[in-house]
Amino acid sequence: MSDSPAADTDANTSATATAEAPVRKRPKPGERRVQILQMLATMLEQPGGERITTAALAARLEVSEAALYRHFASKAQMFEGLIDFIEQTVFSLINQIIEKEAADAGPATGARQARRIAGMLVQFAEKNPGMARVMVGDALVLENERLQQRMNALFDKVEATLKQCLRDAALLAPATEGAPDVQVQAAAVVAFVAGRLQRFARSGFKRLPSEHLDGALALILG
Repeated sequence: MSDSPAADTDANTSATATAEAPVRKRPKPGERRVQILQMLATMLEQPGGERITTAALAARLEVSEAALYRHFASKAQMFEGLIDFIEQTVFSLINQIIEKEAADAGPATGARQARRIAGMLVQFAEKNPGMARVMVGDALVLENERLQQRMNALFDKVEATLKQCLRDAALLAPATEGAPDVQVQAAAVVAFVAGRLQRFARSGFKRLPSEHLDGALALILG
C-alpha cells in the first residue's frame, strides 16, 4: 500500500463522494401506490390532455412501467383507485350533511340537504379538477367499460339519496296540490351537477361549476 500524499488525497476524495451521494429512500408499504394515484390525478388536471399512458405516468414518477405493475395489475385498476377515493370522500361528506341537518328536521330539510349535497359535489370537483374528469367520464374514454359503469352507479346512488332526503322532508309538510315530485327533483339536481362538472372539464377548467349555483338550485328545488 502506498503512503504517498497523492494516494491519501484520492482515497479521501473517494470517501467524500461516497458519503455525499444521495441515498434514495425506499417507499414505505403503500406509499408508492399513493404516489402513483396522486400523479395520475395531477396529470388528469392538464386541460385538454391526451389519453394518459402507463409509459408517460412512469416517466413522470421516474420509475419503470414494471414498477407501476408491481402495485396495480392494470391501468384500469389505477383508475379504480381514483374512483374508490371519490366514492369514499363523497359519501362520507353526504353522511355528514344528512346527520347535521337531521338535528333540525322540518319541511324545508330535504331541499336544504339537497342544496348542500349538490354544493359539496361542485366544490369537490373544483378543488380536484382531475377527479372531475373522472366523474364525468372524460378521462375514462377508451378505458375499461366497467370504470364508466362505476361512475354511473355513483351518480345513481347520489340521486337515490337525494330522493330519500326530499321524500322524508315532504312527509313533514302539509299535503298541498301541485307539490313537486321528489323523484323529478332528485333527477334534476343530479343532471344539473353532472352538466356543470362536464362543462368545467371541457372548458379546460375555466367555467367553474359553482357559477350562479345558489340561484340555479333555487329554480330546481324552490
